[in-house]
Amino acid sequence: MIKKIIEFCALNRWLVILFTLVVGAVSVYILNNIRLDALPDLSDTQVIIFSRWDRSPDIIEDQVTYPIVTALLGAPEVKAIRGFSDFGFSYVYIIFKDGTDLYWARSRVLEYLSKIQPRLPDGVQTELGPDATGVGWVFQYALKDASNTHSLDELRSFQDWTLRYAIQSVPGVAEVASIGGFVKQYQITVDPNRLSAYKLPLDKVVESIRESNNEVGGRVLEFSGAEYMVRGRGYSKSISDFESIVVKTEDGVPVLLKDIASVELGPEIRRGVSELDGTGDAVGGIVVMRHGENALNVINRVKAKFEEMKPSLPEGVRVVTTYDRSDLILRALDTLRHELVIEMIIVSLVILIFLWHIPSAIVPIITIPVSVLFSFIPMYFMGVTVNIMSLAGIAISIGVLVDGAIVEVENAYNKLYHWEAEGRKGDFHKVRLEALKEVGPSVFFSLLIIAVAFLPVFALVDQEGRLFRPLAFSKNLAMAIAAILAISLDPALRMMFARMNPFGFRPLWLSRLASTALVGTYYSEEKHPISRAIFKVYDPACRFVLKYPKQVIMASVALVLLSIPVYMRLGSEFMPPLREGTLLFMPTTLPGLSVAEAERILQTQDKILKSFPEVERVFGKSGRADTSTDPAPFSMMETTIVLKPESEWRKKDRFYSSWAPGWLKPVFRTVMPDHISYEELLAEMDEKLEIPGVTSRGAMTMPIKARIDMLSTGIRSPVGIKIFGADLKEIE
Repeated sequence: MIKKIIEFCALNRWLVILFTLVVGAVSVYILNNIRLDALPDLSDTQVIIFSRWDRSPDIIEDQVTYPIVTALLGAPEVKAIRGFSDFGFSYVYIIFKDGTDLYWARSRVLEYLSKIQPRLPDGVQTELGPDATGVGWVFQYALKDASNTHSLDELRSFQDWTLRYAIQSVPGVAEVASIGGFVKQYQITVDPNRLSAYKLPLDKVVESIRESNNEVGGRVLEFSGAEYMVRGRGYSKSISDFESIVVKTEDGVPVLLKDIASVELGPEIRRGVSELDGTGDAVGGIVVMRHGENALNVINRVKAKFEEMKPSLPEGVRVVTTYDRSDLILRALDTLRHELVIEMIIVSLVILIFLWHIPSAIVPIITIPVSVLFSFIPMYFMGVTVNIMSLAGIAISIGVLVDGAIVEVENAYNKLYHWEAEGRKGDFHKVRLEALKEVGPSVFFSLLIIAVAFLPVFALVDQEGRLFRPLAFSKNLAMAIAAILAISLDPALRMMFARMNPFGFRPLWLSRLASTALVGTYYSEEKHPISRAIFKVYDPACRFVLKYPKQVIMASVALVLLSIPVYMRLGSEFMPPLREGTLLFMPTTLPGLSVAEAERILQTQDKILKSFPEVERVFGKSGRADTSTDPAPFSMMETTIVLKPESEWRKKDRFYSSWAPGWLKPVFRTVMPDHISYEELLAEMDEKLEIPGVTSRGAMTMPIKARIDMLSTGIRSPVGIKIFGADLKEIE
């Protein structure tokens, strides 16, 4: 069967080439539309139940959080449940087993939640969090008022009622969370003495306000051939509207709200503050991406929406980016793309040097980019995201992708050499075809067998599986594509780029150039220049090993034994640290921190961080944003630090700075850059951020890493201590 496929493709080479071009065009289209991200999504399937109730944390814990957690303990596929209670809020995080579909999990949670809701206290407002992953915070922004004419409550109102809804309409955005500023509300302060004088209970006042702030319908009046709707409009839109609300009538005289209370505009209780560049309070937003979306496309659409909204912004106000994951995605993909190109060039040069025959080398050289390009088609339909790990799978398989082509080409090369040495008996096309059919089946199955080595990776579960499965998928898919090309495209190309007679047209130099590129010269292994050089080294080494076998084996065993202590001293880590280009500073203070003190500490920290010339932008947050994905208390601070490109960092003298000539310094910079290092910068930041009462040592991390750690362990670091007890007193 394989031989028939090889023969068909070799004899119908133009059809194969045309089909390859069509599939290549499809691959390019898919490459521009496939999901892109910096890292695989390592987060578990998570559903959040968010509840609001104006009570203290201990009451919320007993009457809201605990009943919801216990009701969900029997839900299918649940791995862990975490409950948090705060002033006025309850958060329940349900973590599902690996591979659970998010929307199936959300429907199961709703099913169980419907059973417990009737048993919750009156007034508890329960909702599901956004359909996003734990690392869905892909973009953050702040509103900067250059004119200093807009107050924080005006900026927050614009963010809440205009900008937030515009961004939330962008495809792929699950939620836009507001942070900072003041939320305006009408505040009614009742005078208890006047209540007593008018003999009014407080609940009567509340009921009157609620009933008056309403609109009711009447009947229809017909007049002069037209109809008019009768309605009572009672919506309160100003302080005077509230003051005019009737709360009681005595002997036909109305008692108005202003008679017993004062009405004023004021801020809502703040459970979160934000700060920009050490300049003070700021209003911002957090864009949360929907599960399964293309992060890069979502961010680009959000940026386009901001450009569209520019004319609608208040005068003097502009949107500044405080976190943008697309920078990391593009840098990571560009780096890997560059390395892939370099690797393909190196492999191509090695093939060209060792074959020493340009027409034969063209086949594997063409096979490399075609295999890489075609592998994105199955990745797209299987839902594999293009990220560092999936591209790494392709990178480590590049050398193996051309194994089949090299074996086929070299076999055909040797057959044609012997055919030419024997006086060119028979048709050389038939010689080439027989050479391809001779090794084609073996090559096809050998490439598939190599892919089997990565099958155990698919057995990994949880974070290990989510990290390494994209690598195994891309590696095996690339190998499968290479196996198919070895029996289809490679025979077609070999038949196309094989000419035995040199060209004879004029000009002569062009004829010779064409003959070198498309005909070439066939050498035996004894006359091949590279083979002769290798044999000169290999022959004495081989003779020495065969002469002293025992000594060689003993030396090998000794080297293995000596490496054991070194191996035992090696450290281990789940994955190498990825420098995201953005830092996240997460210090903590004692619980019970006031809003004013949190603002002071936050601004002090941000001023220190912004003073570093390597820092481009600083956006700090203390407390929670207006989202169920952020249960942070005031004692927990998060400052996003956007760094400038390393080429703009402070210069630092190195051992070569004083004596090395200018042309030599770039060589040394690749090993030891002449600017301050990443580790030195972090050490300087840690030293300057020592603030009494603030735990800042070890608080410097990175946004994606921190989200993964918090989702995995429930705390902000990979290592922590959890203390269990029957009650709070026992735990303390």
